Amino acid sequence: MQLNLVVLPGDGVGPEVTAQAVRVLREVADIYGHRFHFEEHSVGGVAIKETGSPLPAATLEACRHADAVLLGAIGAPEFDHLSSPHKPEAGLLQLRRELGGFANLRPVSSYAALTGTSPLRSEIVDGANILFVRELLGGLYFGEPRGITSSNGSSSAFNTMRYSVSEIERVARVAFEAAMRRRRRVTSVDKANVLETSQLWRQTVSQIASEYPLIELDHLYVDAAAMHIITKPKRFDVILTENLFGDILSDEAAVIAGSLGMLASGTVGGTIDLYEPVHGSAPDIAGLGIANPLGAIASAAMLLRHTMHLEDEASDIEAAIENVLDAGYRTRDIAGEADRFVSTSEMGQRVTESLAEVADSRHAYHAV
Repeated sequence: MQLNLVVLPGDGVGPEVTAQAVRVLREVADIYGHRFHFEEHSVGGVAIKETGSPLPAATLEACRHADAVLLGAIGAPEFDHLSSPHKPEAGLLQLRRELGGFANLRPVSSYAALTGTSPLRSEIVDGANILFVRELLGGLYFGEPRGITSSNGSSSAFNTMRYSVSEIERVARVAFEAAMRRRRRVTSVDKANVLETSQLWRQTVSQIASEYPLIELDHLYVDAAAMHIITKPKRFDVILTENLFGDILSDEAAVIAGSLGMLASGTVGGTIDLYEPVHGSAPDIAGLGIANPLGAIASAAMLLRHTMHLEDEASDIEAAIENVLDAGYRTRDIAGEADRFVSTSEMGQRVTESLAEVADSRHAYHAV
């Protein structure tokens, strides 16, 4: 199979972690006989330095003609003084909008080798496996009007939370379809006791649920969901929620995996799918070679599964990650006091080597 992939390393540790994801994808191509073409472009702070824009026209055009996009991270403190439309993060928001991806998929699961890394007790996180489906193009992040005004020497700021029935319906269907392939339960998270947008959200999700009689649906207020994610994460299968709530709750759920550096995400539903690790640009550790590339590598696995429909290849990457963790290799963010940690590059190397072993085992099994 041929894959034309646009790689957007971005800012901070983004180039370091995407380099390892590409390294693993090259190994996949070699093992399985695929042809993967990688085309690198700038976005975010590095793009502002190069072109004055957080999303250059050339980058957007390349993404529109790709099979998929793999992003590192966006954000640089040196641009914090700029207004929101000109900051590095505006490049990502515009890219999502231009590509039309309205559903963000964020799987969160516990690794047996990392249960001691989580601040939660092992009996709470062991076996937890949640898929967050977050609406991505509506709500407070995109609602208009928005802004900051000044009057009589005093400033005030305002944002708009807005959702239409069609926006809710399409992301709800993504969640219910995902649940059909999992444990057939959807938890819809809102704040329907206060917000009119949440009241419409709950009503619309309930209507969509009638199309999926095999799926169990329940509703939770966002404050209750935040508590249960920490105290009872195994009660969840698919969590469906709006933009702001999903952003916060899925980051909170990183404690289940032990670190934000472990988490992958995919933005789907538009013309081109976009994949990226959940963690930020982490400028404080950029260039030190200690960032965790496993979230980026897991994002590459998601890309192969959801966009290219290469299930065996995706599963082999995930098995390689688990094997490397079981063997005791750790980057600093997931290392305990007694653990030895490896560099970003060495972690990528270990996963690549393990991937070859996993694939050999698969081929040997099928040959029997």
